[in-house]
Amino acid sequence: MFTDMDKSSYIITGPTASGKSDFAHSLARKVNGVIINCDSVQIYRGIENISASPFAGGPITSDIEGVPYRLFSILPLDEQISVADYLNMARIEYERAIKSGHVPIFVGGTGYYINAIINGIAPVPDVSGDARNRARSLVASDMQQARGMLPPEFKHTDPQRVARALEVFFETGRHITYWQQQQRQGAITPTPYKILINPAAEDLRTRIAARIPKMLAGGAVDEARTIIQNNWNENRAIGATQLCAYLRGQISKERCIQEWINKTNQYAKRQRTWFRTQFSADEVINDAYNK
Repeated sequence: MFTDMDKSSYIITGPTASGKSDFAHSLARKVNGVIINCDSVQIYRGIENISASPFAGGPITSDIEGVPYRLFSILPLDEQISVADYLNMARIEYERAIKSGHVPIFVGGTGYYINAIINGIAPVPDVSGDARNRARSLVASDMQQARGMLPPEFKHTDPQRVARALEVFFETGRHITYWQQQQRQGAITPTPYKILINPAAEDLRTRIAARIPKMLAGGAVDEARTIIQNNWNENRAIGATQLCAYLRGQISKERCIQEWINKTNQYAKRQRTWFRTQFSADEVINDAYNK
């Protein structure tokens, strides 16, 4: 583990279930840090157990054991957020931490948030509500047609990203890939100390398989029930979709657990690929639990 703790800011990242949250909390206690969320799921309120938030199983407060926590559980599940929106909120918390004499510690596994923190984002113009609603409606009704309106170099198939690309095209007449080629703007901290928590793949699969049944036995089922009752977006987080299907009687409890484990492993694999190809860590820790 690093010995020089005199850093102006940190980014602690790693695949899901890697132990990055506990590691970051321990670090924050040592360096007078503020934990700033950079996980696109833990930013939502009402799925703390499903998302494995630091606030799972307890009240949502402004700190944990005296360590300030920011940008966790702040948005309702029916609210959409762009990377630009996140970057604006994260910058406010970063500057707030600096002014109060704390060390900002960004924690999470969302690659496009991390990239934005370090490198900024493409200067995509603001999008009107009409363009946004038109894009979402098309994606919901005909994904094939929606994908067909985007250029071949746009490879994403996630509905949220497809809708984002469409709304930009509807608003500007240019594809999002054009805007992404422009000079990036708005980086928060271009030179953070970057720590990657990266357990061996087999260790990670073991942790995921052990963690998910415990989450289901905890408050995750109640969270999924609330999602159904309020007709919220059950695709916002891995686990929510499977739990909602289980509660509707569409799949068994055993299948719910197995599908949740499988989807989480697939996500962790994608995260590891991103870290390997697009994230240059200052330090890699393979076993955070023994640090």
